[in-house]
Amino acid sequence: MSETGLSEEVARLLRCPATHQTLRQARPEELLPFGDEFPEGGFITEDGNRVYPVQSGFPILVVNSSKRLNG
Repeated sequence: MSETGLSEEVARLLRCPATHQTLRQARPEELLPFGDEFPEGGFITEDGNRVYPVQSGFPILVVNSSKRLNG
C-alpha cells in the first residue's frame, strides 16, 4: 500500500483524464511550484505538466481539480 489509500498495483493503472498519460505519485520537490495547494501530495503526469491532488488519501482525477505547471 502506498502513502495514498491505493495499492501499488492500482496506482500503476492511473491515467490523466485530460491527456491519457500515466500518472505517478509526485515527489515533494515537484510540488514546490504549487505552494501549499497539495498538502496531501499529488499525482503527476509523465511530462510533469499536470498534477492531481490527493484528498483523504485518494487522488482526485477530475480535470478541473488539477493544476498545470505551464498555465
